[in-house]
Amino acid sequence: MHKFLRSIGFSEITKKDMETVLREIMDAPELVCATRDSEGNEFAELSKNFAPEVGITVRGTYREDGTFEMDYYYPYMLGTSITTREQIDVEKHAEKESYAGVCDELNLGVTLIFYLQNVAEYLSEFGRRGSGVSCGAMLAGLSVDGKILFPIRDSVGGEKANVQSSEVRTQLIAQAREGDEEAIENLTLGDMDTYAILSQRIANEDILTIVKSTFMPYGIESDHYSILGEILDFACLENSVTHEKMYGLKVSCNDIIFHICINANDLLGEPDIGRRFKGSVWLQGRLCLQ
Repeated sequence: MHKFLRSIGFSEITKKDMETVLREIMDAPELVCATRDSEGNEFAELSKNFAPEVGITVRGTYREDGTFEMDYYYPYMLGTSITTREQIDVEKHAEKESYAGVCDELNLGVTLIFYLQNVAEYLSEFGRRGSGVSCGAMLAGLSVDGKILFPIRDSVGGEKANVQSSEVRTQLIAQAREGDEEAIENLTLGDMDTYAILSQRIANEDILTIVKSTFMPYGIESDHYSILGEILDFACLENSVTHEKMYGLKVSCNDIIFHICINANDLLGEPDIGRRFKGSVWLQGRLCLQ
């Protein structure tokens, strides 16, 4: 069964019970999206929520007699606001009818890869236009391991200076992408200065009191990340079938804002606004199609 089922409150579910849940989704889905897939089959996504914006999607094809044949399923959490407005490229996975979204997010300075949630909508748009045109994506993540950290106390005027520094770095990255050699040199010098400062401070301070947020690839999966970010908001959720408790966290990480769902039993500490979340996430997202 899927590793991240526990993130949405199915941590103790058996294979037999999971088959019952999947049958209920296929018999009475809350949302159905259907289109033609890359091989010309009638591809469909059947989804059902088990908590607000949290649920399971079953993907498969319809046979000629109208019956639905499941290919695979995955748990999800839906983002509720646009996370990035960068141009998104879509790449198909080799083993099945699933896709990844890829973009160069300036705030991160790295390529952002996420598991695409609205595949049927994308394929429909691609088939109609011959290309998929997106104006950003709404991202969210599932986590099976996380902890709550206290915030870092910024000095007077420090937060404003950090915002200005981030804006300058974003501009330099944009210029560097266009081949501006001066911007590339400034970024290199800035990274060297940062490394020198960190080398001095790390001798007497803990790394988590120095680094406010991080966003780094995690493991061998391209859409898995290790993050450290500030909690902007949170909500207590409950799975309507198992009644397990989850947390929905709204996190700001390197100026990227997205939602995370984690089982309460997998989260060490009590979330609160202003505190930080540290953990690994499976990043998912929906394209905002024009």
